[in-house]
Amino acid sequence: MTDSVEVGSEAYEKYVEAGEILTTVMAEAAERVEVGATHLEVADYAEDRIRELGGEPAFPVNISIDEEASHAAPGADDDTEFGEDMVCLDVGVHVDGHIADAATTVDLSGNPELVEAAEEALDAAVDAVEPGVHTGEIGAEIQDVIEAYGYNPVVNLTGHGMDVYDAHTGPNVPNRALDSGVELQAGDVLAIEPFATTGTGKVGEGTATEIYEVVGSGNVRDRRARQLLEDLERFDGLPFAARWLEGSRAEMSLKRLVRADIVRSYPVLKEDDGELVSQDEHTLVVTEDGCDVVTN
Repeated sequence: MTDSVEVGSEAYEKYVEAGEILTTVMAEAAERVEVGATHLEVADYAEDRIRELGGEPAFPVNISIDEEASHAAPGADDDTEFGEDMVCLDVGVHVDGHIADAATTVDLSGNPELVEAAEEALDAAVDAVEPGVHTGEIGAEIQDVIEAYGYNPVVNLTGHGMDVYDAHTGPNVPNRALDSGVELQAGDVLAIEPFATTGTGKVGEGTATEIYEVVGSGNVRDRRARQLLEDLERFDGLPFAARWLEGSRAEMSLKRLVRADIVRSYPVLKEDDGELVSQDEHTLVVTEDGCDVVTN
C-alpha cells in the first residue's frame, strides 16, 4: 500500500511537480507521433525533455503499437517508423522518487472510437474516486463505459498505487467490476489506466524485451556483470531501458544478471495479432472530498 500523502505537504507538492512536468512532456511527445517519425526519436525526446524540466524518467517511455498494450520500448539502434498505427504513449516522471504516471493514445489507424472508449472510461473512473469507494466499483465504471462502446477492457492489466521510488504498489485498480479489492483512503496516490481492446481482453507476453528492473541482490562471478550492477544503482530501483546502458558488453552482462534473478526483464505485453489496444491514464491523489489529478 502507498504511504498517505497530505494535501499541501512537501511530498504532495513533489507529486504535483512531477505531474506538471509529465503533462508538458506528454503533449509535446504526442505531437511528434506521426507517420514517418521513429519510435526512438519520440522516446529520446520525451526522456531528454523530462530531464530538461527538472525531473527524471520513472521508467522508460513505453510506445505500444496496435496489439501491444505495455512494456514496448525502442532499442538503442531501433529505426522503426510510425505507420498507420494505434500508438499508446505511457510516460513516467519522478521528482525525488515521487512518481507521476500517465498515458495517452494517438490514433494514426483511423479508429477514433477505440481511443474515446479508454478516455471516457478514465473520466468515469476519476469521477468515482473518493474516500471509501471500493476499487471494484471503479473497475465497474471502466468496464461499463468500454463495453458500451462495443469493446472489451483488458482485464489482466490494472491501475496501481505508487510510493516513493516504487511505481507499482497496492492497491490495484481493476479494469472490470470485482468484489475483491479495498476501499480507497484520503492520501492514497493512484495511477488509473483503462485499456480498451478489439480483442478478448487478456494480454500475454511477447518475445521482445527492452525494459528491466533490479529486483534482488547476490554475488555474480563475472566482473563486468558486477560492474554493471553497481552502475544500475543510479536508477534507485526503478525500471530502466537496455539502451540507457553504456559499453559494448552491457547486453551480455545484463543477461547474466537476469539469469541470476537479480534483474527482472519485462517482455512486451500484447493482445492477439491483428487486434488493437488503446490506453488512457492519470495519476491522482485521493482527497477528503474526491481527488486531485496531478497529470491534467
